[in-house]
Amino acid sequence: MQSESGFLAYVLAQLKRSVELGGFPEDFYAMISRPKRILHVYIPVKMDSGRIEVFEGYRVQHNDALGPFKGGIRFHPEVTLADDIALAILMTLKNSLAGLPYGGAKGAVRVDPKRLSQRELEELSRGYARAIAPLIGDLVDIPAPDVGTNSQIMAWMV
Repeated sequence: MQSESGFLAYVLAQLKRSVELGGFPEDFYAMISRPKRILHVYIPVKMDSGRIEVFEGYRVQHNDALGPFKGGIRFHPEVTLADDIALAILMTLKNSLAGLPYGGAKGAVRVDPKRLSQRELEELSRGYARAIAPLIGDLVDIPAPDVGTNSQIMAWMV
């Protein structure tokens, strides 16, 4: 798996302990500890200055055994793929423990949205949505707002 952040290592350790305490077979941990799919994207945005800046983004789809993937999209300057994997795992667990018919996912773009103009933010939001479009939809993966995103950003993505 990707180089593990402290957060991902912690989540995986807790998951392993839970699998052991629950008496599940070891191969269950091997399956549940890895995402089903990771989409790694790069979004070029023409900045107001005229230069092109390329932003890195992800969509991690962890597990859809209970239904479509579901999870937020974060815009933050310190997002990492490892942290997104951990958050997608936790979303799977959260949905299943709450009895919701959804799997877990998480998306992110490494950016400080406060440093972008409204036009730049819109271009980035639409670009990210286009990049992940083949993997999302109400029967496949349902994105939602999270840290650094809001209803306006989600409207642009729609």
